Amino acid sequence: MVILKKLFKQTFIYGLATVLPRALAIFLVPLYVLALGKEQFGIYASLMAFLVLGNVLLSYGMETAFFRFINKDEHQKGKVQSTALFSLTLTAFFFLVITLSLKSEIATFLNFKVTYITYGLLILCLDALVVIPFVWLRANERPTTYAIIKILNVVINLGFNLFFFLVLPFLAKNDVNSFWKAINLVEGKVAYVFISNLIASGITFLILIPLYFKIKLSFDQIIWRKMMKYSLPVLIAGIAFSINEAFDKILLRYLLPAENADSELGMYAACYKLGVFMTLFATAFRLGIEPFFFKHSQHENAKEIYATITKYFAILGSFILLFVVVYLDFFKSVLIPDSSFWEALVIVPIILLANLCLGIYHNLSVWYKVTDRTKFGAYISVFGAFITLTLNFILIPIISYRGSAIATLAAYGSMMLVSYFFGRKYYKVPYDIKKIGFYLLLSIVFSVLSFYVFRDGIWEGTLLLVLFLGMIFVSEKKEIKQLIKR
Repeated sequence: MVILKKLFKQTFIYGLATVLPRALAIFLVPLYVLALGKEQFGIYASLMAFLVLGNVLLSYGMETAFFRFINKDEHQKGKVQSTALFSLTLTAFFFLVITLSLKSEIATFLNFKVTYITYGLLILCLDALVVIPFVWLRANERPTTYAIIKILNVVINLGFNLFFFLVLPFLAKNDVNSFWKAINLVEGKVAYVFISNLIASGITFLILIPLYFKIKLSFDQIIWRKMMKYSLPVLIAGIAFSINEAFDKILLRYLLPAENADSELGMYAACYKLGVFMTLFATAFRLGIEPFFFKHSQHENAKEIYATITKYFAILGSFILLFVVVYLDFFKSVLIPDSSFWEALVIVPIILLANLCLGIYHNLSVWYKVTDRTKFGAYISVFGAFITLTLNFILIPIISYRGSAIATLAAYGSMMLVSYFFGRKYYKVPYDIKKIGFYLLLSIVFSVLSFYVFRDGIWEGTLLLVLFLGMIFVSEKKEIKQLIKR
């Protein structure tokens, strides 16, 4: 229980670094909805999807390799850090030079404005340059510094978004011959989103530059080869994950009829944002738990600890699923103030459940990470990506964005089950499947009742939520009391 308490403390801080910035960023959703409209919001969503894939390619699994190798041999720790930093820095600059020289061709191929592509490429490079400094902070257990910088990044991003969308039009209106008038875009306001992001990424990089001198840039070819051998399967898994996470926004834009593709995508992407609550929880938990997995892999009760952690994750995730569904009408009014977007609300319970399955998968993935079988992570992720792509290509032309939501759930659910069954063979963890399955099923049943039967009855939904919490307390009373006492 002492180990668990330390984990939850670090998870809270990392969670703050993840939840608070994204909570600040979530304020931008209603701003984007009102200022951009469905079509522009769709363009924004598809561009962000490409950035997700780009971030994975430019980090190429080095983050996970970094954690693995600094914990594997204490004497090689410095060389591991500097080699990883040198590798990512070199590839980031090489990528930027090549892609900027081809920006017009890329823009034509993807059907975006050249300026949007330019901003995106610069953001990708800057984000790649801070991967190792951020992972260094996590590895050296400096969650507070990590959190402050992450939060500052989003505060800057948020501030410039508010300036461009709210303050700038006012300044331009009151001084028509000014500089403000010249940079105020009546159309194509999506550019402001990426300019704000670029400024925030640039300032974050400047803040983290001192860590370049602390870690130092040097290169050990032998260590690099070992790290790349370990990280390449992680890269493949990352590409597959980016397909699962973001390719629905890309495919919707290119598979739907051109006249309404961006509009349909805009509605889907906005309502998809309501699944952010589950994503925030799962991401915060993963940030805290990944170093923990490696650090305590040799603990005599490691497997039992992993099993307990996964059960608690399932309990909290099931609660979040039900909570968001019960109060969905409130969340939609606050975060998506334009009712023309609400047509796509049907996807929200599906996306919440999909992200819960993904979070459980991350917990189950301990078996291939601590046993150095990362290739299985790649296999499972590729399997999930295959399901995502196949179902999207089949379902989008038939049922539009509903097909994308179903594909996401099918992919993450399948990955979760496959990982569990493989894990039983190679690193058997005594998960309490009966209880985890019961909590998940109960949350799903109550969510279905709340969404389809008691949609207009907030009290009925609240009663279901209280009943769910009561059943958890009765079932887990002993463990909850022990955890509080500790």
